Amino acid sequence: MPKVLIVAHGQPGDPAPQQRAVEALAARVPVPGARVQGATLAMPGALDLADDGTLVYPLFMAAGWFTRSELPRRLALAGAPGARILPPFGADPGLPALCLRLIAGSAAIQGWALSDTHLLIAAHGSGRSRAPSEAAQRIAAALAPQMAGTRCGFIEEAPFIADAARGLPAQTLCLPLFATEADHVTDDLPRALDGAAFGGLTLPPVGLAAEVPAMIARAVRRAL
Repeated sequence: MPKVLIVAHGQPGDPAPQQRAVEALAARVPVPGARVQGATLAMPGALDLADDGTLVYPLFMAAGWFTRSELPRRLALAGAPGARILPPFGADPGLPALCLRLIAGSAAIQGWALSDTHLLIAAHGSGRSRAPSEAAQRIAAALAPQMAGTRCGFIEEAPFIADAARGLPAQTLCLPLFATEADHVTDDLPRALDGAAFGGLTLPPVGLAAEVPAMIARAVRRAL
């Protein structure tokens, strides 16, 4: 039976909740004939589930340092240097369309026309790699024609979220471009938005969307 391991970053200071979350996600990924499990880099021993025949799906928003360097290193340490690493969630060709559905649905609930609505994409960024910010910018560029205005703000690089959010009108949607709901989403993002006196609507992180298990399953089935 093929083995599939969905790997997220996790939360190093408190690894158990995010480990449980990715395990729950894995249980909802429909890949008949395959064993789908979840792990985080933060949970000690979690990558021991992998072997050289495992397909590893990175639940990351970009093909950056973690997916290109740290994940292969950690898999090798876990005894699975031959595990096959698939493109990350953030590189899925269906992600821009998913983001558009999320913001369009939220705008419709508010009675807002997208063409009159501003969009703030909140993402991680990185001091190590340009890949995370470039991935966010690509999503922003894909969505920009639908919106009154589009900006990106980052946790770890300029423009920071508070700076990007400052001065935006109340008719603004903030889309957190994060794969999981860890500290950056629950703590850093609200703090930054509060500091900017952001009066718009903040959506759940894109990785929690109901369509995500099926997106992962399609990627895995293509690889199998």
